[in-house]
Amino acid sequence: MKISYNWLSSYIKTDLEVQKIGEILTNTGLEVEAIENTASELQELKGVVVGKVITLEKHPNADKLKVATVDVGIGENLQIVCGAPNIAEEQKVPVATVGTVLKAGDGTSFTIKEAKLRGVDSFGMICSEAELGVSDNHDGIWVLEPAYKIGTPISELIKKTNTDTLIEIGLTPNRTDAMSHFGVARDLHAALNVLKQKSELVPVSTESFDNLKTSGKNPIEIEIKNPELAPRYAGLYLENIEVKSSPDWLQERLRTIGLNPINNVVDITNYVLHDLGQPLHAFDAGKISGKKIIVQQLPAGTEFTTLDGVNRKLNGSELMICDANGGICMAGIYGGMNSGVTETTKSIFLESAYFDPVSVRKSSKSHGLNTDSSFRFERGVDPNLTLTALKKAAMMLVEFAGAQIVGEISDFYPAPIENFKTVLRYHKLDQLLGERLHREQVKGILESLDIQIISESNETLELSIPPYRADVLREVDVIEEILRIYGYNKIKTPAKISFTPVKNTEKDAQKIENAIAQTLIGRGFHEAMNNSVVKAGYQQIYGLDESKSVKLLNPLSSDLSIMRQSMLSGLLENTAYNINRKTSDIKLFEFGKIYNKTAEGHQENYRLAILMSGNKSAENWNNPGAKANFFTLKGAVSEILKRLGISEIQEKPFVNTVYSDALSIEIDGKELGTLGIVHKNILKKADISQEVFFAELNWELLVKISSEFRLKFKEISKFPSVNRDLALLIDKTILYSELYNSTQKLNISLLKSMELFDVYEGDKLPEGKKSYAMSFVLQNEEKTLSDVEIENVMNELIRNFQQNFNAELRN
Repeated sequence: MKISYNWLSSYIKTDLEVQKIGEILTNTGLEVEAIENTASELQELKGVVVGKVITLEKHPNADKLKVATVDVGIGENLQIVCGAPNIAEEQKVPVATVGTVLKAGDGTSFTIKEAKLRGVDSFGMICSEAELGVSDNHDGIWVLEPAYKIGTPISELIKKTNTDTLIEIGLTPNRTDAMSHFGVARDLHAALNVLKQKSELVPVSTESFDNLKTSGKNPIEIEIKNPELAPRYAGLYLENIEVKSSPDWLQERLRTIGLNPINNVVDITNYVLHDLGQPLHAFDAGKISGKKIIVQQLPAGTEFTTLDGVNRKLNGSELMICDANGGICMAGIYGGMNSGVTETTKSIFLESAYFDPVSVRKSSKSHGLNTDSSFRFERGVDPNLTLTALKKAAMMLVEFAGAQIVGEISDFYPAPIENFKTVLRYHKLDQLLGERLHREQVKGILESLDIQIISESNETLELSIPPYRADVLREVDVIEEILRIYGYNKIKTPAKISFTPVKNTEKDAQKIENAIAQTLIGRGFHEAMNNSVVKAGYQQIYGLDESKSVKLLNPLSSDLSIMRQSMLSGLLENTAYNINRKTSDIKLFEFGKIYNKTAEGHQENYRLAILMSGNKSAENWNNPGAKANFFTLKGAVSEILKRLGISEIQEKPFVNTVYSDALSIEIDGKELGTLGIVHKNILKKADISQEVFFAELNWELLVKISSEFRLKFKEISKFPSVNRDLALLIDKTILYSELYNSTQKLNISLLKSMELFDVYEGDKLPEGKKSYAMSFVLQNEEKTLSDVEIENVMNELIRNFQQNFNAELRN
């Protein structure tokens, strides 16, 4: 959330510098993420002065151009051709006279010269804010305050209005009370009181509203058909409105917090929103059919066109603001296309309400509409500010739009929202804080937070909490508020901490996960953490069964609407991201859940995913770099299984749309995982041009069936090992894993390891045959091996290969 320091200062008076204020806000839970001066580096703007548009005529040769005569205070009016849609007679505007040097958007400079535009002479340029470097707004010319004196250098005006400091706060969702400048000022004032720093909180005043002249009766009738969804609804009718540009100070405040000024009516509603945290909506009263506002739900399937021009189908749960002909606004979220304020608007119906937060959130997420208004309504605004905000906006409309109030405010509030009551026990406060706070200090903090003390005793305080503190509902919440304002940093660290250890008799899966993570890191892998929520289109990309996908009822955005069914999508995004930034050697792993819908219900499964692409290791003078391949990945998987104490696995060919070539790893008929080469069609859709190798392992099953395997350390044998090689001629269909598993079943104690170091297939071998060259390491840890022992072991190995695989020895 963005806060203007100048704006904040209108509510709290303090001598502290903005950096210190940022520090205090952070300590109270409103984390300040950035503080920056918004005063941009201005152009010199010599030759740009305030001018007044005297006359305005259509260009004889161009429909979109106009010919203006402008008084710039030199005794002679200038003729200037202008194409801005918002130019009008009697406006005060910035005029760049002939000879003025301005900077273009790309940083280059250009000089204003006498010109002939479509046959008409032009002696200068009427400028927009963007052309003067004041802001990025280039929608039209910059319309200045009427009070500005003709001929005044524009640089003097800009220097007066363009200095402010922006405070960016990382607002947590529970802090509905701080979603405005007044809310932040209120919190800051409470903290300064505890710190005994001088400060004054300026209250919100609407007393002068009662002195405004009103006439007649409010012509808009209000009917609330769903009071449970709109507990409070207020409206006011104003006429004789002149829609025009807002005063400069108002525009500047909106720009500081990142909003572009539109017109005085819209700007005032936006201003009050960020000023008090209460969303308002202004309807063009002339477009309200039947002069009636009906707050109700419409049937499912009803079509409604929002202000952005999108035609939406309602699902029936949305609360709608309607007139006699149908919906004109989605309550608390977005206005309708045909009821908004335009330049021709002369009268408005101004709405201020408290809508049910749950209803607003469901509707907002259902239609993918996230607005400043819905952001506040779905978290809960202050129902006691409804009229205050409405009155403040009305006062501003009277002052800056010439509005006249008609009738009284219509306020529908049949069941006022009561303050929440709770009890604070002092001993509970002391217990949670670890120290005793002075009771008067506790009461002072509560009062500064608008938490009223109804009654008190030596042991307790009975409290009344205002509705705008929607997150303070329990005793522990009150204690958190006290601690937040008192200061977390003031709590002393206890000299002694007591705890009772609890023995966990279950297998420690987290320790196993950490051990495997460290194993992979040791092999040069990096751990990734990706979002479990992915785009709906991923099912088609990866050939997943859409009927099994788990869809979110209220997604945060339309892009992220389903739970992932595979770990591959996130790791491929990581891969593409790194390759695009010239890092093409990728070794990643990730622990996480995948989600599927089955006949029994929704299913979550924990997985370990491993991805490799590019070189095995970084190239250098001593390592020219070798490409990772399927066997590099398989080696990493084998290392994991070995680390878990899992052996005697079966490998089977595996076919699906993800892989072009793959294996399935099984044990006792249960699939431990799959690994293979990712299909080129998938890589193309992910914008990856190099080979990618991927494995996804069933981590829950791996942990479950793993033995109580722990690394054991033993003394290194004093006796030498012996290496022997065998070259076998076998059928092409036989896998090395079959030979390996067969050898392990022999339980030869002297056989320490077995490795495949060469595979040969060629025309020199019989058809259907291949050659495997394997190395065996033999060792007796208690004595030196004799030739007879070595020969007996090798004969047993040869006999096993010949009997079980019809292998032949090669010379």
